Amino acid sequence: MRIVVLIKQVPDMEKVKFDREKGVIDRGSAGTEINPFDLNALEAAVQIKEANGAEVVALSMGPPSAENALREAIARGADKGILLSDRRFGGSDVKATATTLAAGVKKIGEFDLILAGMQTVDGDTGQVGSEVAEFLDIPHVCYVEKINEVNDEDIRVTTDIWDSVYEEKVKYPGLLTVTKDINSPRLPSFRGKMSARKAEIPVWGLEALQEYLDETMTGIKGSPTMVKRVEVPPAVKREGRVWRDSVDAGVDEFVEILVGAKVVEAR
Repeated sequence: MRIVVLIKQVPDMEKVKFDREKGVIDRGSAGTEINPFDLNALEAAVQIKEANGAEVVALSMGPPSAENALREAIARGADKGILLSDRRFGGSDVKATATTLAAGVKKIGEFDLILAGMQTVDGDTGQVGSEVAEFLDIPHVCYVEKINEVNDEDIRVTTDIWDSVYEEKVKYPGLLTVTKDINSPRLPSFRGKMSARKAEIPVWGLEALQEYLDETMTGIKGSPTMVKRVEVPPAVKREGRVWRDSVDAGVDEFVEILVGAKVVEAR
């Protein structure tokens, strides 16, 4: 069994700053980490590997620095990591990103399962996983919160969507996106860190993927949507009033506020 886990290196969103003048994320203002939801996907893959036997391949698209994320994935239990990196991949929207990742999966060859986080914390679109499945023409299930059974022909999972719980069965090859509720990701082990340091991380650019991808399908050229500006709304502070001299006056004013806000009707 071979499991491909989609990994993305993202800024530390608790520390990253936003350039309000340009309307973009200042990616150089904070360190980077593996997208938290992708850690859940990786942990799910490693648990399947431990219980059923599998090869876990971490696949990432990004700049050369994303190699660090793949080494961390190996330290956490992945068997190998592959980086899709080329300047011509820069500026990809969700469609171009999914197209490029799907090309990477095709080059890897036969696989049984693809796992990915339900979304990334820097984009929050939640679209890439499903689009990868569509480009590969395989079934997919999103927002998986529990893996119930893994056998030789299919995987059975539980999803929680819009306050409804579903039991789903996916035949291989298939793709799942997972929520943070599916597990608690393990920390890298010492042995894993040593393996990660020695691991060779293949880097595939556009030429390496030319059998499945051309320049018009990736990067800015392959992106039908573009983000013109990102606006971060200012923090809203709550306002309060304190009545100390007259409780009756405070009640009257409070009622007037509720009437003005159309919370209650005046009589």
